[in-house]
Amino acid sequence: MKLSTIATHPIVVGISGASGSGIANGVISALLQMEVPVIATASSAARMVWQQEMDFSFGEALENWQDSGNFTYYPPADIQAPIASGTFPTHGMVIVPCSMSTVAAIAHGFSDNLIRRAADVCIKERRPLTIVPRETPLSAIHLENMAKLARLGVTVLPPEPPFYLKPRSLDDVIDFIVEKTLASLGVIETLPDKMQYQGPPR
Repeated sequence: MKLSTIATHPIVVGISGASGSGIANGVISALLQMEVPVIATASSAARMVWQQEMDFSFGEALENWQDSGNFTYYPPADIQAPIASGTFPTHGMVIVPCSMSTVAAIAHGFSDNLIRRAADVCIKERRPLTIVPRETPLSAIHLENMAKLARLGVTVLPPEPPFYLKPRSLDDVIDFIVEKTLASLGVIETLPDKMQYQGPPR
């Protein structure tokens, strides 16, 4: 895995209330390990899902990330946060996982919380924006909303298992999705046929 030289500004990480908290943890941990500044925000629903899926609390995760010195967190209601303005420079944003309500809101310009406003800023400023949507099966409404975002230049990266790599565990799948996410933002350069990222320490 090779770190790209273009990731000089913070990466914004939004965590919405869909399943996949482990991927969010992996993305943030990987960025911080590579000394890429991270600015994060998470919805109240995201924190509820986190409690169900993870073996440690969201509060503990925040403490661990803040120990890096490169991490900043803003509550989802803080519309005065720097990432709510296009004048604040960022390298881009990932929403991981991304709920269908968040997809719908961004696709239709509803900026009613910090996650959605920060995403709207990325679109209008033409900065990289990746969403990791988590829902199945997908309805026509879901697909149309994601297609609209894709036409705007948003990368839609479903957390699909890399069956051809014969993953041996859920952690292997998470590591693969983390690497694909970082590559989509231009943070790393990676070979498409090899799982290179080994994931954060567990």
